[in-house]
Amino acid sequence: MTSLLVGGASPLLAQAQGGEYRIGPRDLLEIRVLEVPELNVERRVGDEGQITLPLVGDVQIGGLTASDAADRLEAILTAKYVNRANVSVIIKEFANKPVSILGAVQTPGRLNVSGTWDLLQAISAAGGLAPNAGKKIYVLRKADNGLSDRLEIATDDLFVNPSPKWNIPIYPSDVVNIPPQTTVRVFCLGEVKSPGALEFNTDDRITLLSVIAKAGGLTDRAARGSIRIKRRGPDGKDVEQVADYKRIVSGKDVDPTLKGDDVVIVKESFF
Repeated sequence: MTSLLVGGASPLLAQAQGGEYRIGPRDLLEIRVLEVPELNVERRVGDEGQITLPLVGDVQIGGLTASDAADRLEAILTAKYVNRANVSVIIKEFANKPVSILGAVQTPGRLNVSGTWDLLQAISAAGGLAPNAGKKIYVLRKADNGLSDRLEIATDDLFVNPSPKWNIPIYPSDVVNIPPQTTVRVFCLGEVKSPGALEFNTDDRITLLSVIAKAGGLTDRAARGSIRIKRRGPDGKDVEQVADYKRIVSGKDVDPTLKGDDVVIVKESFF
């Protein structure tokens, strides 16, 4: 899987925009034949990939593109009924490969895309954002060869300060995920001005410096060179990391990223 921020077209995006969708069961088709008005109909594709048309009967079109299906119908009509046939096939609902909307929307689930959709239309069709929607929207797009892209879009860029470039097209089989915003706790103990449990949103970037800042900062007695971070490991045992506050502030060390239920312990300096 590759991950990218929206801004330039990836190979998978170009492929999706190429119109190579292949018809499958439950797709809804609009068929128009200029020379035979009786064939101007809408048909839902059967489970075996077939449609039934007046005059023609059953036609197998599963696995074809819309243009391939039009060519097949044209060949059948010119072989049996007319000297010339102008056939168009439009996929009105991509029910075989629905779009999935997950996470913090009013009615998450699968949507049968009708025509060309964009991200705002897809979210609106799912009832809009839920009150606990997070700050990020992820679109997972998978190609027929198994490769996939994950596109990340800031919720504010789509709803608060909207720009057309963030309102990307949505294609069959796309998965739109809007993770809910939840609250996590980090505990900061010892030589900080307001020790105790600190609450953060899951969308926040929680680091050692942000935790210490939220705890009011270090006291004058704090041992800045050996701040301990404790985390419960997958095996249930505590894992401890030691961080040097001075080196982090000066940019010499990376500011450690913290998780919910981590415990920061700032001991007293004896020097």
